[in-house]
Amino acid sequence: MKRTGLWASLFTHNPCYTDSVQKNLTLTIDADVLKAARKAALDRDTSVNQMVRDYLAQLARDSDQRSTAREDLKMFFRTSRYKLGKRTWTRDELHER
Repeated sequence: MKRTGLWASLFTHNPCYTDSVQKNLTLTIDADVLKAARKAALDRDTSVNQMVRDYLAQLARDSDQRSTAREDLKMFFRTSRYKLGKRTWTRDELHER
């Protein structure tokens, strides 16, 4: 059945939609952990849901920053005129007491 008029405009997919769309995530969590998380959220004037979103966003940012730093370091070693000499020590020698 093809929809027309108002119904068509309500159910038409818009490929130009550029806003971010939030997705649902279902977690299984121990009751005691959830109780403690709810108390922490209340103390912070937020929700457990928002705390989880903030944590996951920070985790993603940290991962991106580590990846960027690793790539920057690789580029530095490829383009640097500084050369490391040969290793003349062993791990055991470094840890001798």
